[in-house]
Amino acid sequence: MACSTELYMTTDKRALADEQPLPETLCHMSLLMRVICFLALGRPDLDDHWKSLHSEQAFETVRSKLCSILSSTITAASVLLAISGVFVSTGSPVPSFDYTSPAPHCLLFLSLMLAMIAMLTSGSSMIRWVHTDRLWTQEQLKPGGYFVLSYLLSIVTPIFFVAWSLNCFMFAMLIAGFYSQITICRVVTALWLVTYVVNVGTILIDFLWKYAKSLQPR
Repeated sequence: MACSTELYMTTDKRALADEQPLPETLCHMSLLMRVICFLALGRPDLDDHWKSLHSEQAFETVRSKLCSILSSTITAASVLLAISGVFVSTGSPVPSFDYTSPAPHCLLFLSLMLAMIAMLTSGSSMIRWVHTDRLWTQEQLKPGGYFVLSYLLSIVTPIFFVAWSLNCFMFAMLIAGFYSQITICRVVTALWLVTYVVNVGTILIDFLWKYAKSLQPR
């Protein structure tokens, strides 16, 4: 028991001794970089993330979390790819809900392409995270600038593509619904639009609140 305690303390002291302060190149970031950093890591700065790179356990926690997010992104992109593919390749079974007209069909095709890109980018990012290690990540972040932007975008970009794919699909269905000749279909589409706007507004308000809260000194 005593030997185990000594080993733990020795390991802990070694980790503290090896911990490096946040490089100067990572201390000052533009507003855009702070927003991207918040979207990728949940903080508008790299302080906590840099500290996690000095502990194997903390780094594994971060890696598991990001891999889980990327896995969920791949799942969402796969679902959107399948649904958009069905709508693009088949005609409408109901004449009053024609999604094969030029505008909805174009949006559905765009949704299909974005979902495909989301799958590719999230898959490549997951491979990158599975095979990376904390020392290599430290060296990648130290120069700052473009290297940090590339690092953060590898996490955020797949989520953006999935979001845009979903929005394109939603707008395609909304256009088809509002152009329907049946009144009940227009009413349902209007209710769907209101629900969509409320949900997007709630997400944006929650994001702004969390971002403002994260800027407060801890």
